[in-house]
Parts: sequence; C-alpha cells; structure tokens
Amino acid sequence: MGFAESIKTCFRNYVTFSGRAARPEYWYFMLFVILCSAILGMLDNALFGSGGFRTSSQTSPGSLSATAGYGNGPLGSLFNIVTLFPILAAGWRRMHDTGRSGIFLFYPMIVMFGTLTFGVLFGGLVGATDALLSGDIVTALFGGLGGLMLALCILVLLVSPLVVIWWLSRPSQPGPNRWGPAPLQTEVPPA
Repeated sequence: MGFAESIKTCFRNYVTFSGRAARPEYWYFMLFVILCSAILGMLDNALFGSGGFRTSSQTSPGSLSATAGYGNGPLGSLFNIVTLFPILAAGWRRMHDTGRSGIFLFYPMIVMFGTLTFGVLFGGLVGATDALLSGDIVTALFGGLGGLMLALCILVLLVSPLVVIWWLSRPSQPGPNRWGPAPLQTEVPPA
C-alpha cells in the first residue's frame, strides 16, 4: 500500500473501527497528518498571524529559542477536527492487526486517569502539603509510601505512550485473527 492509497483508505474508512489496518496504511496516514499540520501551521502564521512557527522577534525578550512551534490557527484546528476520527479509527484497526484490542490505543489516557486518581484519593499529593509549603518540592511529591507509589505511576505514565507506539509498529499478525483477515494478504481461490 502506497502513500496516496493509504490516505484514501483512511478517509474512506472515516469512522470504521472494525477490521484491520496494515502498518503502511497507518504510518503513511500519520505522515500525511504530520506534514499537513506543519504546512497548515505555517499558512495560519502567514495568513492569520497564529499557528506555525514564531521567530525569535515574536518570542519574549531573553528567550533562548530562535523558533517555537505551536498550532492554534483556524486552518490547523479545522484540519485537526476533520482528521480526529480517521486517526482514531486507523489506530484502532492497526491495534487489531497486531492482535490487540483497539482499546489499547487509549492506554496512556487510562494510565493518566489512574495516576491522577491515585494522587488525589490515596494521599500521594494530599499528605505532602506541608513539605510543599516549606519549599521542599521533591519531598512533597515523593515523600513516604504514597509518594513512592505516585513516582511509580508517573514512570508508567511516561513509558505508556512509548509502549503504544511500539505496539503500533509491530508486524501484522499472520493469517486471520478475531478482527478479520490480514489486510495485505491476497486471497488465493481454491482450485
């Protein structure tokens, strides 16, 4: 599957969360989205003065960075809205192709919710108010057993997007699986 064909396939399957998507279909579509976002960000900057990249003259005085990327212009925002469901659907189908449920695509968000819940409900952050007020931020965040568990949750939170990218980059599961036939496998008619 080539670049143009993968883009057509992802837009044709705009909200199709069933079936499977091969690696080229997903990754070419993601390349398309990244390239278009960058181009539209620059257009937003040129046309509307928002989005794209700011030069050092537009940043605050004393800034070390010559350019800072951001994308909040109308063209980039509209493109992000239009491509949200195709990105989710292609990722969901890509997970199916690797033999995993599509819900694994949301693993980082689930971990983030769990980390925040743990921090609030079980005292990982609540019991650290005194240390925070005294200015000892490290002790405030990671003091005691609750802090140790919170540090472990934060580590898992930082690693979880990398795990999802690794899953998305895995080869297709050979042959049919519970989500359908392999997407690039050609059917040979019986003799």
